[in-house]
Amino acid sequence: MDRSRSGSNWKWWILGVLLLAGGFAAYHFLPLTSPATASAGEAEHESDQADEVACVEVVRPQDGGLERITTQPGSVQAYERAPQFAAVSGVLKKPLVDLGDRVQKGQLLAKIDVPDLEKQVKQYRAAVSQAGARVKQMEARVATAKADLLAKQAKIKQAEAAIRTAAAWRRFRQTQFAKMEYLAKRDSIDGRAFDESHEHLNAAIETENTAKAALDTAKAEEAAAEAAIKQAEADVLEATAEVEVAEARVEKAEVLVGFSEIRAPYEGVVTQVRNEEGSYVRAVSEGGTSLPLVTIARRDLFRVVVQVPDRDVPFCDPGDPAVVEIDALRGKKFPARVSRIAQSEDPQTRLMRVEIDLPNPTGEIKQGYYGRATIILDRVAGQLSLPSSCLVGKTEDGTGSVYVVRDRHVHLVPIKISGDNGIQFAVREGLTPKDEVVLHPNSNLADGEEVTVTSPMKTPAQH
Repeated sequence: MDRSRSGSNWKWWILGVLLLAGGFAAYHFLPLTSPATASAGEAEHESDQADEVACVEVVRPQDGGLERITTQPGSVQAYERAPQFAAVSGVLKKPLVDLGDRVQKGQLLAKIDVPDLEKQVKQYRAAVSQAGARVKQMEARVATAKADLLAKQAKIKQAEAAIRTAAAWRRFRQTQFAKMEYLAKRDSIDGRAFDESHEHLNAAIETENTAKAALDTAKAEEAAAEAAIKQAEADVLEATAEVEVAEARVEKAEVLVGFSEIRAPYEGVVTQVRNEEGSYVRAVSEGGTSLPLVTIARRDLFRVVVQVPDRDVPFCDPGDPAVVEIDALRGKKFPARVSRIAQSEDPQTRLMRVEIDLPNPTGEIKQGYYGRATIILDRVAGQLSLPSSCLVGKTEDGTGSVYVVRDRHVHLVPIKISGDNGIQFAVREGLTPKDEVVLHPNSNLADGEEVTVTSPMKTPAQH
């Protein structure tokens, strides 16, 4: 009897456990509402979704056309950089500047000791003085020759006067002889008087001939005096030329001595210097080292070198607006313009070198900085432009679509595109400046769907 009671209790215990487990499962897994209540809630939720209206942000097309731009890496290089080499050989003295020093135009940077050249300058200057003295000697000879010429010319005049006197005396003796001859034929005078008259005539003739010979001699002496003058004048020219040669030697030696002083060609900063005091440096022309003694670079103006790709080369011109962004300055932007272009592409890279001059009034820009340059290459005038994020679709033939808000509903409008730079695109047909175009259209938008504009309209430039 005890065994039957024990089995009956065991059955009731198992039944209680099953009932407890079933209640727990029903509490956690079965809905607390009735089927009718659940159906009513789902219907209410669907009604709320049907009443919800999409919110969109819109922009208006902008006049002025599309900017064609190119953004390329750029490096900052010195606008001018002057390596100063040794032009003369000598002993390098202690440099007067050090790396990073700011220098002014004409400032002495380094000095080379050249005692041999300095002695040559003194020697050539003495040669100039010697040549100048010789010039004065030759000029004195010219003056002497001219004075001698005057004396010869006076002697010619004297000889001519003597000839005239002798001719007159000869004519007088001829007349006297004619009379004596007439009288002697008539035996009016004795023979001795006739002979004396004849001798006087012969003497007068000889005197005239002597005077003529003296004139010829004086003229020959005049010609010799003129030749002496020309010779003396030629000697003056030669001596003057020797002076010029000597002066040229002095100037050359002084230039070489001047090369021993290295001076700054313009205001800038020292980017390289050789601190080798006491070392012998050889001139570059004599096979010296290719390393400069000092290098100066301008710091008030830099060149930003950009390589423009082939597709943008036809649109790049000097004067195009540009913006330079430098990484080392935390992306600081500097407005500028294209200064010069290479006018040809590198045949290996198909890139064209473009330079942008960048002023550096505060000195914050340093040579070697790296960044980017954005160049505005061209602008399609007379068209509208929109941000590229407005496009819903685009085909290769230049057509596309955008959503336009009209009467609180969006409409998919086909348009014709004339250009796209990745940031903006130009609209040739299909829109007006008053249209409200959806910016960043959602893929769930449908043509004719009601929408709400929740944000103020912004220009493409703001996006």
